[in-house]
Amino acid sequence: METYQYTIHELQKKLAGQEISARELTETVFARISAVDDKVNAYLILDKNKAMDQAAAADKLLADKKGGPLCGIPLSIKDVLCTKGLRTTAGSKILENFIPPYDAAVIEKLRAAGAVIIGKVSMDEFAMGSSNENCAYGAPHNPWNLDYICGGSSGGSAASVAADECIASLGSDTGGSIRQPGSHCSVVGLKPTYGRVSRFGLLAYASSLDQIGPLTRDVTDCAIMLNVISGYDRRDSTSVDRPVPDYPAALKPGLNGMTVGIPTEYFAEGLNPEVNEAVLNGIDKLREAGAEIVEVSLPHTEYGVAAYYIIAPAEASSNLSRYDGVRFGYRSPEADSLLDMYNKTRSQGFGEEVKRRIIIGTYALSSGYYDAYYKKASQVRTLIIEDYKKVFSQCDVLVSPVSPVPAWQLGEMVDDPLSMYLSDALTIPANLAGIPAISVPCGFSSAGLPIGLQIQAGHFEEEKLLKAAFNLESALDIKGRKPDIA
Repeated sequence: METYQYTIHELQKKLAGQEISARELTETVFARISAVDDKVNAYLILDKNKAMDQAAAADKLLADKKGGPLCGIPLSIKDVLCTKGLRTTAGSKILENFIPPYDAAVIEKLRAAGAVIIGKVSMDEFAMGSSNENCAYGAPHNPWNLDYICGGSSGGSAASVAADECIASLGSDTGGSIRQPGSHCSVVGLKPTYGRVSRFGLLAYASSLDQIGPLTRDVTDCAIMLNVISGYDRRDSTSVDRPVPDYPAALKPGLNGMTVGIPTEYFAEGLNPEVNEAVLNGIDKLREAGAEIVEVSLPHTEYGVAAYYIIAPAEASSNLSRYDGVRFGYRSPEADSLLDMYNKTRSQGFGEEVKRRIIIGTYALSSGYYDAYYKKASQVRTLIIEDYKKVFSQCDVLVSPVSPVPAWQLGEMVDDPLSMYLSDALTIPANLAGIPAISVPCGFSSAGLPIGLQIQAGHFEEEKLLKAAFNLESALDIKGRKPDIA
């Protein structure tokens, strides 16, 4: 087994015992990137000089027994998080030369924990997409089959972990953007409760939905990462001031006393048979671990996609109005007047999907249509939240597929945005409700493409989520299986 293939918790021991240095580990990761990223195309920006400096600093801390939980661990970062002095594009031409003057809150936490930040990875432009094909700098490829999408919008994060081009990654999830690529790339992806992790320094898409979370090789690493990035931040008005549990301590064998709900609406017509079979097998494993399995209903699930594609574009319309060519980012050199500069800058700087969602959102918020669209969507959102509250009075967690289908071929749905939107039908409700949800690898299709199982829990009940995920992972013979990129 190569050094770059170990998990965080395995490397913690090796680094602490000085079996390997942080500099050696970081060098092996960069060598791996050099060997495979021309095929995977996960990275937008690499910063080897600074990464090696961080690794050297980590080695000093490790020698003095002062290293944090991520000391010396090389991580990739979704290019939607501000990194001081390191270009941050959000996958968009409009920010192709933007260098933030500050770190996002989660980046500050990673640095304080001793992590080595090796670069920024690809994403759908401003996190708008389900395949990562909306990136202005080219789509990453699924390490399990390079002709297939790796999911979106955190596709570069999932691909970099699956391809062993980092030890773990940070992504963001607005409608499934951590969990869906996690499922398609056979890595663990967690969307925390809204307010659990600070959004300060996250380039906003839809502020009431966005949440930052980890993508990792296993559930233990996911718990370690979540511990590091969680916590109250006064700079984020939506951050919740409550203690951060010891998430790794929740990873105990056995699910006796836990009730697992199976929402019937998530197993409806259109679910791929191989996805259905893999998820049902995962449910059997949870039962064998001691969980009680009950059937439940979330009756307003079918309206989730429609509500989301009013609320998210409406918030995007507002958030993306700041990209006007005046203060920062791209400015069209061809303008004849201020209004012409606005029009040309935004037309040339934004991609087609971003422009589509801005137009939808602006229309939904416009005079005469607000009540018919945005207000109605917000009311539907409340009904979805009430569904979850009722269900979580009956069970501890919910289990379902992550995506109705395995990954599809690059280019297959790029001209069919409606089908692309519907691929998020099973992940969107958790964002609308603000609850935590995780994707855990649970199998492969007959074509060798990964399949993930989704577990959802009530607000701030990540410990239940992680315990169920840990037991599922322990029962399945999937962890450690690697794609053959060559």
